[in-house]
Amino acid sequence: MKTIEAISNGRVNLIGEHTDYNDGWVLPTAIPQATRVRLTPREDMMVIGRTALRGGDERYEIGSERARAVWIDYVQGATKILHEEGHPIKGFEIEVASTVPTGSGLSSSAALEVATLKALREAYALKLDDPELARIGQRIENEFVGARVGIMDQMACALARFGEALFLDTKSLEFERIKIPMDELGLIVINSGVVHSNSGGDYNTRRAECEKACAQLGIPSLRHTSIEEVESSRNLGPTEKKRARHVVTENARVHAAVAALKKGDLATLGRLFYESHASMRDDYAVSVQEIDLLVELCREQTGVFGARLTGGGFGGSIVALAEKGRGGAVAREVVARYGAKVSTRATILVSE
Repeated sequence: MKTIEAISNGRVNLIGEHTDYNDGWVLPTAIPQATRVRLTPREDMMVIGRTALRGGDERYEIGSERARAVWIDYVQGATKILHEEGHPIKGFEIEVASTVPTGSGLSSSAALEVATLKALREAYALKLDDPELARIGQRIENEFVGARVGIMDQMACALARFGEALFLDTKSLEFERIKIPMDELGLIVINSGVVHSNSGGDYNTRRAECEKACAQLGIPSLRHTSIEEVESSRNLGPTEKKRARHVVTENARVHAAVAALKKGDLATLGRLFYESHASMRDDYAVSVQEIDLLVELCREQTGVFGARLTGGGFGGSIVALAEKGRGGAVAREVVARYGAKVSTRATILVSE
């Protein structure tokens, strides 16, 4: 049997957090860290997985998938959905290797889903385009793993490119590729060392709070309201008002960030980063002290345009923009100062 190889890079979301499951807009880009799979079809319905990831080697039979809270769940979710939809798949052996750190807020699970689905598409000649793979990846998270995520991560892992931001409408899935002026700025991504999980209760709670806000406003999603309506509403509870305010203002920041990128206005882009972080910290309540510290340490550095929490929150990573040539020095200084203040060890993932 021919062995298929597939790769999916992780992503960092430049701006547009917790907007995707609210039918909003996002702006991710690809990072060098990636998940690679090697898949060899079998004649039976057994799936044999090998990896150094948490949980180690696993096996199961297609048609008998059962969540185990380990890496193979993302593969199981893929085969369960494809099999139930009537796609002609059989068993296979799959080897998985990844440099996308788990719990970093950089789409380690989506990268695994998309790489697996790409390999299955090639192995069994499945007539599925990249957006359809992304939709299946989202269903894996929602229906099998239990994380009520939007579709940004899977779309980014399937479509994002280096040096470009993917301006994505998560309702229509229409997207535009926006050039990032990499000759003028350095991209910094630092993992705080505080592990986050999209399948945890807090993430799902935020989605439920947004749905409650929509019910109170009488709208299908927070895409369909304005900041004026949110602020003046007498129906919104205090918590729901904060959550809605973040989503509505974050959508506006995504559009403003796209405009700033197109103009090369890096100062405005950086200001939007800081405003986004404050909104996630104060209105959406998804930041933690370690993340706030990293953002403030970035703010203190010369040549930094802006910094913010990236990903679902409750830990994970920050993304920052610095003047070209300053990224490495800034990242090293921030990590050193962070290490002197907290016991958690931060890691530089991208520094230019």
